Amino acid sequence: MERPRLLLVEDDPRLGPIIATVLGPRWDVELVTDGASGLQAALDRHHDVLVVDRRLPDMDGVDLVAGLRNRRQVVPVLLLTALGELHDRVTGLDAGANDYLVKPFEFEELEARLRALTRDFGGLGEAVEIGSWSYHPDDSSVQSPYTGRVLLTEKENDLLRLLASAPDRTFSRQHLLAAVFDHGEQLGTVDTYVHYVRRKTDRDLIATVRGVGYRLGTPA
Repeated sequence: MERPRLLLVEDDPRLGPIIATVLGPRWDVELVTDGASGLQAALDRHHDVLVVDRRLPDMDGVDLVAGLRNRRQVVPVLLLTALGELHDRVTGLDAGANDYLVKPFEFEELEARLRALTRDFGGLGEAVEIGSWSYHPDDSSVQSPYTGRVLLTEKENDLLRLLASAPDRTFSRQHLLAAVFDHGEQLGTVDTYVHYVRRKTDRDLIATVRGVGYRLGTPA
């Protein structure tokens, strides 16, 4: 069986080869050590998923991801980062990354996240129809009628799953904060993740009910 292709952009001379070796039995790994080479490899050759270090010698991994998205490349991207603060995670996701993993990490978790990013959603649970879009909560993905499959991060999926559980209900920001996010997060986190989902999909996928909160929308 042909292994899925993975592009690893990692400049650490020890970590990069270790990751490639660990992933090798399941993935056909191409390892490059700088951002420019990584961007060119991603544009020139097909890959099923990218793993990109945030701190590269010639550019921020976020800029690499943004460069791909600006060229309408939809390949899933996992950012590896030593920067674990919320602002840093927000920056990566806002640039178009699908997921992130903070160093140091366990290889078991890395492989699990890669499986989730590349899983075929066919037959993986019932879909929820949202206008002309199709939401697959068990696969953390939304099927666009225009561009195909859109992957969601864990929190994005948790947020949309809750809204989809009661399509006619408007959920307050306080309810969404308590049900979806970690203790200590602020109300603005809800708005941030609503923005993420809308940015990846369609602004009307989540509707704002002014003064009340959010509900599932009806995108065209």
